[in-house]
Amino acid sequence: MNRFNLKSKKVVLLLLLLMFGIASCNQNNKNINVQKENADANIILKDYGPEPLVLDLETYTETNNNFRTALWTGTNLQLTLMSIPIGCEIGLEMHPDTDQFIRIEEGNAQILIGDSKDSLQLNQIANDGFAIIIPAGKWHNIINTGDKPLKVYSIYSPAEHPHSTIHKTFEEAEEAETKQGD
Repeated sequence: MNRFNLKSKKVVLLLLLLMFGIASCNQNNKNINVQKENADANIILKDYGPEPLVLDLETYTETNNNFRTALWTGTNLQLTLMSIPIGCEIGLEMHPDTDQFIRIEEGNAQILIGDSKDSLQLNQIANDGFAIIIPAGKWHNIINTGDKPLKVYSIYSPAEHPHSTIHKTFEEAEEAETKQGD
C-alpha cells in the first residue's frame, strides 16, 4: 500500500508541476499580448536600417497608410511597406538588377508579370497571405481589386529606393522616380 501511495504522490506532484508550467506559459502569453498592444501604440514608421531590427511586420504593414514607406534599408536588402488605394496600382515597372518579394497582408489584387510591357504572361488573382516573387528584369504591376486599401510589404535585393523613402501617394512616388531617373 505504501508503494501505491508513493507512486500516487509522485503522479500528483508531476500533475501539479505540469499545471503550474501551463499556468506559467499562459501568463507569459498574456504578457506577450500586453507587450504587443503596447508596441502597437508605439509604432513609428521610419527607416530603421541598417541597424538590426525585430518587429511585428504584420502590424507595421497594416498600420502604414503611405503609398510607400522604406522601413529598413541596408546595403544588399530593403524592406518597404505599401498601402495601395482601392482601384489603384503600384504602376507597371521593371527593376533590371533587383529581385523583389512581395507579400499581401490585407486585401485583394490582380498580379501581372511578364517579359515586356506588352507581354504580361502571368495574370493571377491573389489575396491575404499570398507571396509574389519577381525576378530582376521582369515587368510587373499589382492592381488593388478589393474594397479596401491593399496592404503589402516588399523586399528588394539589392535596395531599390533611397534610405528613408516615404511617398504618401502614387503621384508622389512617380514624381520622385522621374527625378531619380534624371
